[in-house]
Amino acid sequence: MRDYGNHATRTADREVEITGIEPCVVEGNFEWNLVKVHTDAGVTGIGESYRGGGVPRIMEYTERFLLGENPLDPERIVRRIVQEMSGHGGTTGKVVTAASGIEVACWDAAGKILDLPVYELLGSKYRDEVRIYCDTHAGEAYQVEDGATAYADEDAYSPAAYAAAASEVLDAGFTALKFDLDLPEDNDPDRTNGRLTNDVIENKREIVAAVREEIGHGPDLAFDCHWDYSVESARRLAHELEPYDLMWLEDLIPPENVDAQIEVTRDTRTPVATGENRFRVHELSELIYEHGVDIVTPDPTTVGGLAETMRVADRAEENYVPVSPHNVCSPVGTMACVHLGAVIPNFDVLEYHAMEVDWWDDLLERDAPLIEDGYIEIPDESGLGIDLDEDVAAEHALEGTDCF
Repeated sequence: MRDYGNHATRTADREVEITGIEPCVVEGNFEWNLVKVHTDAGVTGIGESYRGGGVPRIMEYTERFLLGENPLDPERIVRRIVQEMSGHGGTTGKVVTAASGIEVACWDAAGKILDLPVYELLGSKYRDEVRIYCDTHAGEAYQVEDGATAYADEDAYSPAAYAAAASEVLDAGFTALKFDLDLPEDNDPDRTNGRLTNDVIENKREIVAAVREEIGHGPDLAFDCHWDYSVESARRLAHELEPYDLMWLEDLIPPENVDAQIEVTRDTRTPVATGENRFRVHELSELIYEHGVDIVTPDPTTVGGLAETMRVADRAEENYVPVSPHNVCSPVGTMACVHLGAVIPNFDVLEYHAMEVDWWDDLLERDAPLIEDGYIEIPDESGLGIDLDEDVAAEHALEGTDCF
């Protein structure tokens, strides 16, 4: 078995050790899995893993072998987590998700120890700010507490409701936005076969048309389908939406079959995006090299962390594919993605998915909103350049749990 333990040496001032891994779950519009990495240098790093149950327990488990490790080695630490847990699902899934948050926290700690922003540790700086697209909903649609879907009343899915929500997003200063395009009627007449009727495809077209008419052709507009459709229905829908010049149509079919994804992507001029539920660069490479995607959307808090996302971006750059990370995080994970936006040359836009959380900005100790006029400025402070307001985190901790 490969040994990714800490066998290299550094000068005494950089021989730092991890002394604790402390997770915390904050209830926003999703359950945000935050984590602190404590060190003996008097520095604590903060990170975030993708939402979902089980991840905090895995983070706690890693203390068995991460105590004493050097947080200046974020990439090696991810490899150690994967190797130590490879016999019980560690090469993919929630282990990689948990490792992603720990890796982000190690980058934050490393930046604080070395007094550099994370982007300087990761590489070059290509831009001073990152453009944000707002993932929003029409009416009360898709406001989910648990699971994947919680459909609302029929009015929430009317073209007028989508158009009104789009107008609110533009009024908030964004120049790019995305909606979910799943509809309750997608399951009629069959709940499981993924086929769309002509009427359903027409309803979706009317929604897209209404939003485009409301906002004009200047703002970028995308729609997310959440892996719902059969290949033929995905093709038909993509063809119908070609006149509306979408930024992309996202996750049209289930993620497991790359050949099917390639067929759908090549069969339409509507740009196709996918990638958020794949783990590590291995699960994205074929998709990129075979041009099965027009815009690749890895989630840094899922895929294996910031360095792993850069590996994905390198492969995408070789194939002239832009990168737009999936992000449904708190401000912590969002700022980690912002540092990626500084260093990835083919970076496009970053997702923001918390417009309905009126205390989102309060999680950070800062005076100004994080997002201004649809952009986030890349900070020059050490680490991620943020300070968590622990009182706010504790106030919104998952019921029955403590937070830091």
